[in-house]
Amino acid sequence: MRLLACCYNDPEMQIDPDTVYPIRPDCRLDAPKTRFKPRAGLTLSPKRWKLLHNEEGVLDIAGVIKRVQRGGIHPTIKGEVWEFLLGCYDPKSTTEQRNQLRQQRRLEYEKLKTKCREMDTTVGSGRVITMPVITEDGQPIADPNADGGARPSSVGSEQQTTGAPLPKEVIQWKLTLHQIGLDVNRTDRVLVYYESQENLARLWDILSVYSWVDKDIGYCQGMSDLCSPISIILEHEADAFWCFERLMHRVRRNFQSTSTSIGVRAQLTTLSTIMKSVDPKLHEHLENLDGGEYLFAFRMLMVLFRREFSFVDTMYLWELMWSMEYNPNLFSMLESDTGTSKATTMDESVLRQCGKFERKNLQADKKDEEIPLSVFVVASVLEARNKKLLGEAKGLDDVVKILNEITGSLDAKKACREALQIHEKYLNTVKA
Repeated sequence: MRLLACCYNDPEMQIDPDTVYPIRPDCRLDAPKTRFKPRAGLTLSPKRWKLLHNEEGVLDIAGVIKRVQRGGIHPTIKGEVWEFLLGCYDPKSTTEQRNQLRQQRRLEYEKLKTKCREMDTTVGSGRVITMPVITEDGQPIADPNADGGARPSSVGSEQQTTGAPLPKEVIQWKLTLHQIGLDVNRTDRVLVYYESQENLARLWDILSVYSWVDKDIGYCQGMSDLCSPISIILEHEADAFWCFERLMHRVRRNFQSTSTSIGVRAQLTTLSTIMKSVDPKLHEHLENLDGGEYLFAFRMLMVLFRREFSFVDTMYLWELMWSMEYNPNLFSMLESDTGTSKATTMDESVLRQCGKFERKNLQADKKDEEIPLSVFVVASVLEARNKKLLGEAKGLDDVVKILNEITGSLDAKKACREALQIHEKYLNTVKA
């Protein structure tokens, strides 16, 4: 009992996450309540994190995954652990190898940012663009706050000196900059962190550089919500950029769009299939309300529940999901740019290092069916409101209202646990 008391009086576990990510005083009443608290024996603590590395720095990833699945990550080490969960580093690498790779990536990011700065000098300036700087045909737009002239701080150096027409890809990139700025100014503004112009500009810079790097997708609304927590928990901007880039590998298909649809619709279709399989009565009721396409769940999947949870609980949910989806081949698959983290073998050592969700997929031989855990989490949210949706929802407005009521009341761990149960039920139904 004395040892147990010592464990639960561990100073590392006495920290209040809300003090690490403080909310502005004027926003505290309206902000969703935080449920997550570090818990000794469950949460991955800084002390346990160090013990899970050997002398060379090689990580016992199975031990990490097991602990994160049980109780999330201590606020002071979230950034380091997220880099592994998202595949930035190979857990089999040494400290020296990771330091070399980190330095290489920082130099690469600086090159990318320098290129963007050449195209628009606002990048890296500590400012944020919130007004269009260019027309669709590439002509600079006058700054109403300047003395009637074009925006000198936003015109690329090449265009300034030569007057040459801009390449199409540069025009496309510059057309997104003000939209990024508008979204950045709306993102997580309840946090004290974003009272700093420097921090706002840092988020804008990361998203602007990413928009240039990923030319097929560019920038879309919602990306700022996904990038913000990463920008906050990782001290070095370049590290935050590459961590966000790895997250986008997971979700970028949600942002792929055509003239008639956006990529997240594919996940909504999958959600419909799952609900029809595991709860046909609720699915039929939603269909009768013209909600069979599950568009009311669009936001949950697009920004990974950022509106349904507090800032701290969102991060807790994310790390739970990533740990449950983890595959030890993640780093190598991303480095080879195959776009998938699926294992090619059922080797027991591979399964032992996988998260619960990924292990079930592999055991069920679902290596090629890439349904993310987040879809099953949405299904768990719907199942938890089954009686209310069946009894009170007389139209789609009622469905939206009932789901909006969950904001701040969801338990991330419970939602993931129930999502795993739905996943297993779905696999059994499909198998049958």
